Amino acid sequence: MEDLKKYIREIPDWPKPGISFKDITPLLKSRYAFNRAVDLMAHPFLEKEVDKVVCIEARGFILGAAVAYKLGAGIVPVRKKGKLPYRSIRASYQLEYGFDELELHEDAIMPGERILIVDDVLATGGTAAAVIELVRKSGGAIIGCSFLIELENLKGREKLSSVEVLSLMSY
Repeated sequence: MEDLKKYIREIPDWPKPGISFKDITPLLKSRYAFNRAVDLMAHPFLEKEVDKVVCIEARGFILGAAVAYKLGAGIVPVRKKGKLPYRSIRASYQLEYGFDELELHEDAIMPGERILIVDDVLATGGTAAAVIELVRKSGGAIIGCSFLIELENLKGREKLSSVEVLSLMSY
């Protein structure tokens, strides 16, 4: 995946000092890099009969929709509390300073449907763990998680040990 790493722009000290933000917009605007990333994120799941791809707000919507198209699956958006218009179920997750909540429409996933979770970055794993909780509350069968980038030093993968995790690039 080294060829894709050159499309990730690092922004030092954003959003605060000491953070090196991984900006994926150069990858998204490149016809080659975007298509390659989507192909690689979808490939391990092509034969796993994915029913729906659960996409995490906001960059996960971009990647997840493209992966879902590649897999012939539907998409389900997961959003922050108060952003979905219909009855929703909710899961909390921990932030650096406090908690936040994610929501999923209560009818988005039917029991037994095969679910792939997609997002741009796996950091601490809190967001993805909350999404796994929502999918399981809905009765979905999680077949894996696919991430563009993994920040290995934050050990987010440890929170996701119950599911298959794919990440294309590690930092």
